[in-house]
Amino acid sequence: MTTTSPPERRMNSGSYDYSFKILLIGDSAVGKSSLLSSFISNCVVQDLTPTIGVDFKIKHLTAQGKRMKLTIWDTAGQERFGTLISSYYRGAQGIILVYDVTRRETFVNLAKTWAKEVERFSTNHECVKILVGNKVDKDSEREVTREEGMALAAEHKCLFFECSAKTRENVHQCFRELILKILEVPALVEHGSAVVKRQILKQKEYQASKRHNGCCA
Repeated sequence: MTTTSPPERRMNSGSYDYSFKILLIGDSAVGKSSLLSSFISNCVVQDLTPTIGVDFKIKHLTAQGKRMKLTIWDTAGQERFGTLISSYYRGAQGIILVYDVTRRETFVNLAKTWAKEVERFSTNHECVKILVGNKVDKDSEREVTREEGMALAAEHKCLFFECSAKTRENVHQCFRELILKILEVPALVEHGSAVVKRQILKQKEYQASKRHNGCCA
């Protein structure tokens, strides 16, 4: 399923400058799908059912005068999908690692499992990583302090945000800061531009093929 905001539905496939792949990872039920839905739909979302396998959504936005297509992959947190998910690390320019501030085990698992998976499977070694503590609207139930989150982010050289998909606190800021940081890395920008050029070339080849077949029919 793909989603864009209304003005961008009028864009054709070649009307953006860069195409970036973003990956959301973390334990099940930390709110990855809710964060993504909040960012895509610009509205408060209710609790969502767990993602099965992998889903993705598309978002178009403009930053620093450049038009971008973001393909944001939302992965299941269940361990049994690990083998499937490993292939989706390839080519990602941005990775968002999410934990639930009210469940310490989800924070511990980021350090023990998910951060190691990024190092093992990511093919863009300069990819921008961001650590997100979700569900700060439940501050009275908090088990992970902001200071602990900041320390883990520093250890793994990640950006850091605390967010709430329910109230939308810091959701857009999180994604936008990720994109701005990607734009500061020449290798990631070059890769995102190459993807667009390949898509335009394929589209031209397809149109040429259609004209040729129509002529000879």
